[in-house]
Amino acid sequence: MGAFFSRVVVTAVALWIVDALWNSIWVTPQGEGAVGMIAVYLVVGLLLVLVNSIVKPVIKVLALPLYLLTLGLFALVVNAGMLELVSWLTSGTPLGLHIADFASAVGAALVLAILTALISIPFKAARVA
Repeated sequence: MGAFFSRVVVTAVALWIVDALWNSIWVTPQGEGAVGMIAVYLVVGLLLVLVNSIVKPVIKVLALPLYLLTLGLFALVVNAGMLELVSWLTSGTPLGLHIADFASAVGAALVLAILTALISIPFKAARVA
């Protein structure tokens, strides 16, 4: 359970950084103050982790020929699709992730993957020790 929670926190922090870097990707705040913003980022991070855990493996199996054909670069498109799916899932709620276009989602997916890998290094080191 600790590993799952750390993935949610790492994803939420990475989403916050992506939100600060990109104008075409933003997270809708809920309520006033820092507690509301942290809660929204954690909820969106939780949704992204769940989508990546449940939907992404199915997509990866179905798109295996495209992964092989593009030598793995199709993973950026799949990651962008997962961001778009989370955006669609939260579109009916007052909080959520909003993406202006698919090109922004592809760029954000690349930055999100890099940030998630970098931010999760201390968590992995703590699990090993």
